[in-house]
Amino acid sequence: MKKLSKILAISLSLILIAGAFYGCGLKKDGKNDGKLKVVATIFPQYDFLRQIGGDKIDLKMLLTPGAESHSFEPTPKDIKAVKDADLFVYVGGDSDSWVEEILEGVDKDKLKTVTLMDTVKTVPEETVEGMQEEHDHDGHHHDEDSDHEKDSEHHEDSDKHDEHEHDEDKEDVELDEHVWTSPKNAIEIVKKLSDELGALDPENKDYFKKNADEYIKKLEGLDGHFKEVVENGKRKEIIFGDRFPFRYFVDAYGLKYYAAFPGCSTDTEASANTVAFLIDKIKTDKIPVVFHIELSNTKMAESISEATGAKIMQLNAVHNVSKEDFEKGVTYLDLMTKNLDALKEALN
Repeated sequence: MKKLSKILAISLSLILIAGAFYGCGLKKDGKNDGKLKVVATIFPQYDFLRQIGGDKIDLKMLLTPGAESHSFEPTPKDIKAVKDADLFVYVGGDSDSWVEEILEGVDKDKLKTVTLMDTVKTVPEETVEGMQEEHDHDGHHHDEDSDHEKDSEHHEDSDKHDEHEHDEDKEDVELDEHVWTSPKNAIEIVKKLSDELGALDPENKDYFKKNADEYIKKLEGLDGHFKEVVENGKRKEIIFGDRFPFRYFVDAYGLKYYAAFPGCSTDTEASANTVAFLIDKIKTDKIPVVFHIELSNTKMAESISEATGAKIMQLNAVHNVSKEDFEKGVTYLDLMTKNLDALKEALN
């Protein structure tokens, strides 16, 4: 009887210990290896999380390397990954509209969520002079003449955008989703992700904090380099023959910009008027570079280049990376460091 009682006591202890570990954020698939299950929708937060979490988290990115982020649609496997996760990190804008439906069927007590747009001040997506808007929800195209009336006044004081926050106006204004393109914002995002990982896994809280602090120093260095490039540039203006997802970036460093489309546009063919406007801008202001973003159609930039002699260069918005770069372990810092050289050439 004593032997049986001892066996029962040991069994009960093991059950309690296992339950305690499961409550600390171990995998929900029964593989209790001590790692948090973390899911990120696209590359920026995926890379931030791997810099912070290291080998202490089981990390998955939903977006396939090389794929377009704005047209992403989750598979049943993706949905299961989200539901089985301990932490789910997504951007929080219109391109993530599919997320809300999934989260309706998830136990909020078992899944912690973080949206990048809630970690920083957000600004509305804007249409600047010469820019061609997409067709609206009623199928009508916005009047380009009215777009031209919104001239470069918005560039005069970038600080004025700070008043636009992610608040009750969200329903009336389409907010710019690309918050990570500013290293300043990336720092705030990393702080938030570190805090959330630490709260879910207190045993590794110091590990996450140490990694985050080291990474933030690198981001601060990156921010300083961008400031230096802009301050020493001969001009403060850039041209994009493409979509423009760099609103937070140009606001951070006081740059003007002209582009074919807003950042979340799915259009790739601009009107003749838009292309002509950008060509004229490059010629008039003597701009040496026409930019395009990663994984995009470069035909428009090529047309502008042929008409002006401007050099075609890529400025990476880090939505995603190619399969080859993903397998190589290319990082946000790698891509933004390349942007430094490209920006320096464009401003001089």
